[in-house]
Amino acid sequence: MPSTDSVLLEMDGGVATITLNEPDRRNALSAAVQSGIREALEEIEGREDARVVVFEGAGEAFCAGGDIEKMQAWLEDDTPPAERAREIEAGMSLMKRVDEFPLYTIAKIDGPAVGAGAVLSLACDIQVASDRSVVGFVFRNVGLAVDNGASYFLPRVVGDNVAKELAATGELVGAERAEELGLVNHVYPAAEFESEADALVEEVATGPTVALRHTKRLIDRGHDADLEDALADEAIAQAAVMETDDHREGVEAFLEKREPEFEGR
Repeated sequence: MPSTDSVLLEMDGGVATITLNEPDRRNALSAAVQSGIREALEEIEGREDARVVVFEGAGEAFCAGGDIEKMQAWLEDDTPPAERAREIEAGMSLMKRVDEFPLYTIAKIDGPAVGAGAVLSLACDIQVASDRSVVGFVFRNVGLAVDNGASYFLPRVVGDNVAKELAATGELVGAERAEELGLVNHVYPAAEFESEADALVEEVATGPTVALRHTKRLIDRGHDADLEDALADEAIAQAAVMETDDHREGVEAFLEKREPEFEGR
């Protein structure tokens, strides 16, 4: 299984786990980490046995955000703003890749998820956190505007006014309040975090994978669709999913009054 020192990829029973593996730097999104995530997603997308993707951080943080060493280096050069903007945009395209990944993605947050790390968690479809976690959009603390898609993801989750406040104050939001705001779906006690989070991951991984891929796409497209277009898209998707083995298994299991055993086909 391809891995790098900065990002580890493990496959287990349909669960593809991407581990940000620079704990000494609190898993900040260095060039090596970003490249490793891209390579891992490329590998996962080419595998027929992958059914869900999990993002987690090694050590005591999920992800501490942007690469401060890169920021410091930029202060010392004289790259024109237009060229710098293109470079920044190219790096930030990682969030688009995560957001548009066809399989369900789950962020396992155990510790801080701040700056670009908080945005990475929101780019995933589901977020779970331990009760010792904090989430913060702390760009203002280093004198920067929001980036990496924070202006897109954050207001869609918490609304414009709360998004503007979180960005203006750089507040580190505790796990309980993060759950109240919708920044995370579930908060579990730290001692139970792994087992509880893995149970949710397993539930998604053992679902009807083809149907869930369509479901994710339909919900994402529904933001910009009117009802007529949404209904048409759903009809096309449903007709396709009805051809799958998992649909047949689901119907047979319902009629036989048993739990379905989906195989992702």
